[in-house]
Amino acid sequence: MEKIAAAAFPGQGAQRPGMGKDFYDEIAVSRQTYEEASDSLGWDVAALCFGEDERLNLTEFTQPCLLTTEIAALRGLRFRHGFAPTVFGGHSLGEFTALTAAGALLLADAVRIVHIRGQLMQQAVPIGMGGMAAVISNNINLANMCQGLTGLPLDLANINSAHQVVISGQLSALPEAETRLRRAFSHDPGFRFVPLNVSAPFHSRFMQPVGERFTDTLSEHGNNLLTVLAVNVTSNFTGQFHTASPEIIMFNLVSQLSNTVRWVDNMKCLAAKTDMIYEIGPSRPLRDFFKTLDISCASITNLTTAERTFRESNASTA
Repeated sequence: MEKIAAAAFPGQGAQRPGMGKDFYDEIAVSRQTYEEASDSLGWDVAALCFGEDERLNLTEFTQPCLLTTEIAALRGLRFRHGFAPTVFGGHSLGEFTALTAAGALLLADAVRIVHIRGQLMQQAVPIGMGGMAAVISNNINLANMCQGLTGLPLDLANINSAHQVVISGQLSALPEAETRLRRAFSHDPGFRFVPLNVSAPFHSRFMQPVGERFTDTLSEHGNNLLTVLAVNVTSNFTGQFHTASPEIIMFNLVSQLSNTVRWVDNMKCLAAKTDMIYEIGPSRPLRDFFKTLDISCASITNLTTAERTFRESNASTA
């Protein structure tokens, strides 16, 4: 019997120079994906991805480049290996990749949406005012963590796993947050508080000012949204699969900007629907998150890992 597969896509932070070049060089449909994205945006996506262009780490460019690379890889895997996942999930930006992979969004629309999304997210807070940090501990108690942050201009940005939660908000509040959380988690010698190298406080209350403008963006470029296919994609905002309501989908995508990414819930939803989950992206941050829930996830970061992964998968079903 054919296995049911899921595809999961990492978000911003997974980018790296040269990402996707092997797919571009060897598989025509992947190369055409970069060309399609470039035509939609009016600039050369492949050149930015493959060179040493510093703009690759600027949010407004990172987002369309990463989405394009992940879709190019997915299409290449479908062409070369017949890879046909039936459900999809993505972390933050990756949710838009997932909607595109599911066929709910056209690639040309998706890259325009996330290009503007990146611009808006950067504009929401002056540079140097916002920050994020990863809190790492064994089996984090979210209630205790929220209590420790009481009164601080910080929010839970990402619930990534049982052992990692990211907080986001005013940069100046992070030292006090670290002091409080070190005290709250003093029983855990493995506790870590890791400031992240980001340019804005993503998934926090400080993104709310751009919500209305992003709603307008989705209304303008999301007219071709196929809701019947969106139900196969998990929502970061609700933690569950999207409904077939275009209004609710739009609301969820806008809300995702300023609310917690419920990734643990997303992972559980994907695992309940599938036999095997494949992480597709230029790096593999999601695999370890799945591992904390004892969920098997194979990561495909390039053509070499793809060949090995599908060879092993075919051998196990022979």
